[in-house]
Amino acid sequence: MPTAAELLIKCLENEGVEFIFGIPGEENLHVMDALRNSSIKFITVRHEQGAAFMADVYGRLTGRAGVCLATLGPGATNLITGYADANMDRAPIVAIAGQGSTARMHKESHQMIDLVNLFEPISKYSAEIVQPDIVPEIVRKAFKDAQSEKPGGAFISFPENIAGMEVAENLTPLKVQSATPPFPAPNKITQAAELISSAQFPIIMVGNGVIRANACNALVNFVEKLNIPVAHTFMAKGCVPFSHPLSLGTVGLQAHDYVNCGFDRADVVICVGFDMVEYHPKSWNPQGDKKIIHIDQTYAEVDAFYQLEVGVLGEISTSLELIAKQATAKESVYAGSLREIIKEQIDAYRDDNSFPIKPQRILYDTRQVLADEDILLSDVGAHKMWIARLYHCEQPNTCIISNGFASMGIALPGALAAKMAYPNKRILAITGDAGFLMNSQEIETALRYKLALVVMIWHDKEYGLIKWHQQRRFGRSGNISFNNPDFVKYAESFGAIGYRVEKTEELIPTLEKAFAQNTVVIIDVPVDYSENMKLGRWKEIIIQNNQEKWSKTISPTMAFGQQTDNTSSLLFYLPLLLFHIFFLLI
Repeated sequence: MPTAAELLIKCLENEGVEFIFGIPGEENLHVMDALRNSSIKFITVRHEQGAAFMADVYGRLTGRAGVCLATLGPGATNLITGYADANMDRAPIVAIAGQGSTARMHKESHQMIDLVNLFEPISKYSAEIVQPDIVPEIVRKAFKDAQSEKPGGAFISFPENIAGMEVAENLTPLKVQSATPPFPAPNKITQAAELISSAQFPIIMVGNGVIRANACNALVNFVEKLNIPVAHTFMAKGCVPFSHPLSLGTVGLQAHDYVNCGFDRADVVICVGFDMVEYHPKSWNPQGDKKIIHIDQTYAEVDAFYQLEVGVLGEISTSLELIAKQATAKESVYAGSLREIIKEQIDAYRDDNSFPIKPQRILYDTRQVLADEDILLSDVGAHKMWIARLYHCEQPNTCIISNGFASMGIALPGALAAKMAYPNKRILAITGDAGFLMNSQEIETALRYKLALVVMIWHDKEYGLIKWHQQRRFGRSGNISFNNPDFVKYAESFGAIGYRVEKTEELIPTLEKAFAQNTVVIIDVPVDYSENMKLGRWKEIIIQNNQEKWSKTISPTMAFGQQTDNTSSLLFYLPLLLFHIFFLLI
């Protein structure tokens, strides 16, 4: 007769699981043995945190729950950071941990802690298999909860004695049924359309929910039909091609930037698939006076700065299509005045050969090398802010940024998962020198499974993002410096290839050479993070623009709609002009 562990594996196969990322342990011996005859491939990693990050990124890219496995105690607790990252980044993930026998749960026992309650606050579902015949129900519920909107984490604790128990041969996995979002309410569609039609300066805010719902094409059609400018959060990059004339690019920097100036003027904000875990509404609706339309598959979070005028719940593509049919298109809208300023900034550094290399130049060169369909994964640090601002995407899920939980150490293990999910795409992980060393052990994993990927390290020997915040708040910094190994020799010690960029002109040929190697390549790139303060100021934009260009750049006609009189023009550009003058003077 089959064991509960064998039934678990059959249930995972029934859910369409391709990979399990993890580390074998004594308390999951039965599960590992049951995998011998399974179609599921077990990916043996070097640290459980790496396994969780791999499952995290796999889930985000595919929409199917990534699965990670650990043993009890410290094995399970090592999963938590990557697992929590997936849960807060809305990536479906199922974590399974071995547990000690139920016969010793009532007392103190070696390595045993209450895993179900430990994972519960960072999970949508957390349960323990306390008898073998409930395996199918628990597995089905775990995947259903993990993959339903908003996706997140499901945890299963599997005691070793239960795993080895026999089950009836007629006990089989439960039927998998995908959920269908509800049809949006017609009265809400009409209310949203009427509000958009009456708006003077509407703007669209897009979150990652649009990508999860496969609604990017519908979004582009909506934007074009109604002629409304659109901005997106870090995790929604590529939902509208940056090359689109109505695209304002990425919003979400804590500092007030040009895209925020667009929100300052807006009277109606159309939030599509938006999640405030990424970007709190207080940042773009500080007075709480903007009329908000919420278009999503789930109810809006309650927040004083996110009070809805209209909420449209249902399948996002359908909602957008129906609203666009009823709403009146805006006239003479031109979003380029804002988006072109950002575009000019990255183009301005294309010939900057100073060394160490400025972030703007690194990303300009990187964009020249990567095709539109290739995938860039960002770790967390100052480089993440630059990537969010200046790395422009034409397709969804081609720039993966953790911006919910925002954990350092995700990029390298995430790159492994991306390559497994999309073996024919080129994969680039960009990480700081601090984040790289948090999970650099997974270089060996990538080599063992013959995964070709490139890791670019922005090398400055500091916690650069924290330094930026310290300088912005206190005008000084401290306790942020450290030393590094020789990254080229470090890569070679694993059997990977290591390159060091010695001058700016070498970056593009080094990247091209790295991708041609068809193996793991680490590139050490010295970065000039003295540019970080420009993330919130952009002083040089004011300096280089003459009065004539200013009148074009900030006129309401060009930015958001037809100018009606001189007073409205003054009201629009005066706050922006004062804002920029203020930063020139500090």
